[in-house]
Amino acid sequence: MEIQQLLSFFPGIIAGFILGLTGAGGSIIAIPLLIFSLHITVAEAGPVALFSIAISASVAVSTALRQGIVRYRAAGLITIISILLTPTGIWVAHRLPDPLLMALFSGVLVIAAWYMYHRSSYLAAPLSKDFCPPCHFSLESGHLIWTIPCARGLIFSGIITGFLSGLLGVGGGFITIPALRKVSDLPIQAVIATSLAITALISTIGVISATSMGYMNWSLALPFSTGTVTGTLIGRRYAYHFDETRLQRSFAILAWGIALIMFTKAVYFI
Repeated sequence: MEIQQLLSFFPGIIAGFILGLTGAGGSIIAIPLLIFSLHITVAEAGPVALFSIAISASVAVSTALRQGIVRYRAAGLITIISILLTPTGIWVAHRLPDPLLMALFSGVLVIAAWYMYHRSSYLAAPLSKDFCPPCHFSLESGHLIWTIPCARGLIFSGIITGFLSGLLGVGGGFITIPALRKVSDLPIQAVIATSLAITALISTIGVISATSMGYMNWSLALPFSTGTVTGTLIGRRYAYHFDETRLQRSFAILAWGIALIMFTKAVYFI
């Protein structure tokens, strides 16, 4: 067991390195790394990954908080809804067979990889002049103008994000960023910052829930997260040597390959 604990540091470095290079993706890749390198189940890997996500997202959002670009009420509503669903996701994860969870995760990984592949052009694309979102951003007040459709869109995003966070151990940035872009006309910097705040809060709640339910393996989570932080610092140092778009797309192709392997393995064991 001590060897397994020590080995969990190294997949953490890989996940962190990817996160440092691409600015995203390290979290979604953490689950496959934990499963294949340590031979643990999806349900066991989920809380460990959530702990590393909580740390990395909290560090990343600290700058945005100082800049005042986080939309607190939108982040708060999505987080509150997610809090209600995250424990349910954790509970369900420990009652589903691992091959089914692996198949579900591979599907989520395919979607996340697609988002990563198109991320650079997607985020840079200007909003259409005819776009009339339910959540309108007021330049005068610097706040969103709330409506019932606005709240409904954010609540739906919170439901999906919270449940998947508990079920599969994913942070949800690939859900909240497109959701905020669809229901609001927030500047992209505010969208990313708000998504990071949501991810940090939801992941933290997931860690607390998993711990209280007895599903958190701290002997793996601590060295893995230490590796993640170390890898992130290394990745950030070398990120400027590479073209960002190529990095994003290369990671997406890698993620698609991993998703195929996971799905094949899941079908084999069903």
